[in-house]
Amino acid sequence: MDTQSYLPLQPGVGMEENFLSLDDILLSHEKLPIRTECSFPRLGYLEKSTDAQDIPESTYLSQGTKMELPLWLSKGLYEKKRRVLSVELPKVYREGWRTVFNADPNVVDLHKMGPYYYGLGSQMLHFDSPENPEIAQTLLQTFIGRFRRNMDSSQNAYNEDTSALVERLDCLEKALFTSGQSGLNGFQSWEKGRASQLTASSLVLNYRKRKMADVPP
Repeated sequence: MDTQSYLPLQPGVGMEENFLSLDDILLSHEKLPIRTECSFPRLGYLEKSTDAQDIPESTYLSQGTKMELPLWLSKGLYEKKRRVLSVELPKVYREGWRTVFNADPNVVDLHKMGPYYYGLGSQMLHFDSPENPEIAQTLLQTFIGRFRRNMDSSQNAYNEDTSALVERLDCLEKALFTSGQSGLNGFQSWEKGRASQLTASSLVLNYRKRKMADVPP
């Protein structure tokens, strides 16, 4: 019997989401700066700076109300044809920070800037922005620029305290670091003759049982 009560599911890749993944659920609650483009009746309580009952419509005299909404709600309300709201870029994805990432991505504390830097950045591509190509390129180059250093660290920290190594990492990078550590520990156990006996996968065993059940008596 498996003693692990919960088998964690991997988050979605890129712009996709896995709604059964705890990481993706937490990601969907990240706040985004938005500006309303139409009226929101009886939702004035969302805007903390006013006691008005409604959120007014944006006009040529007024640019709408600025506030923060979670990612899942922003995606649900966003439409290209009918202007309900416009989503502004979080500062970490704007040109100033993109310049820093392109210069040397290893100097940035990604966890401090946002624990879901890659995930949230990929989700920002859902919104129609002229800066989307630059955002996507910076995400890719940042990941490439930090990947080798992170994996080298995971492979050279056997039986050591790794808290200082992972505290600056994004959640995706932490998962990769953990995978690297797991591979290192498995290799060290095998090298010292302490590796467990290889067994067939449960999927293979179940497949064999079904094949045997299909054989006529």
